[in-house]
Amino acid sequence: MLAAFGPVFGLNEETCARIASPFGGGIGHMQEVCGAVSGAVMVIGLRYGEKITDRDVRDNINDLTQNFIREFKSRHKSILCRDLLKFDITTKSGLIEARKKGVFAPCVDYVRSAVEILEKMP
Repeated sequence: MLAAFGPVFGLNEETCARIASPFGGGIGHMQEVCGAVSGAVMVIGLRYGEKITDRDVRDNINDLTQNFIREFKSRHKSILCRDLLKFDITTKSGLIEARKKGVFAPCVDYVRSAVEILEKMP
């Protein structure tokens, strides 16, 4: 997610991939907030985060983030990896089993959905 949008904001793709690398699997495979959602929130910060000391700018970023999350939830019912995958990847054995079963295939749709929502934002 960040690697796709970062270059528009002056970040090279490799740097973006490095920054975002721990966010997969709901942040370090802990199955918290979906990596696509985390990446989208980073993009919102890049896109709208000028003058973060300005209260109006911060309020706008928070509103945009909340709107993004509401739209993602309306499409997928959750922003949590554990709910989206419906499979426990928090253990090494669970992660191996998930990979064998192709549990991560829907992640492409979550990323696509996040991109669509971002692209519709003002």
